[in-house]
Amino acid sequence: MNSAGQAMQTTFTNLSWLIKSTINFLMYPITCLIPILLVACTHQQSNGPDHYVIKGKTYHVMKSAKNYKAKGVASWYGSSPRNQKTSTGERYNMYGMTAAHPTLPLATRVRVKNLNNGRSIVVRINDRGPFSSNRLIDLSFAAAKKLGIKGLAPVEIEVV
Repeated sequence: MNSAGQAMQTTFTNLSWLIKSTINFLMYPITCLIPILLVACTHQQSNGPDHYVIKGKTYHVMKSAKNYKAKGVASWYGSSPRNQKTSTGERYNMYGMTAAHPTLPLATRVRVKNLNNGRSIVVRINDRGPFSSNRLIDLSFAAAKKLGIKGLAPVEIEVV
């Protein structure tokens, strides 16, 4: 091989080494960033706005539900229009253990006790309501059924 050929081979070898080194140098930070970006993408759903208005009344969502306990009247809602979304953005499922509350943070889990028969269950708040002044919580069909509620019932709710 002549000296021009050797020089060209050396140049290609050096260029190949430079490309591999650059790729390795860039891959390290990218590889480190991928898990961080994946964690950032799995951020919990927001509880939405800190307040909202229904029929002229302003409701302020609690910043914290810690130690929340209340007594009141529970109602339930059954079938709803197809593809109806809840306040969390998920589709309403009348067979899920879910409920609506006007001010508890979304995704809060509460124990609901039927004061008429002592039955209790845990539901997840995934919607807003009820918007009737004499109601505390709106239960899904399945939750109401497990509690033995056919219409309205006195309940005690407590964050778990």
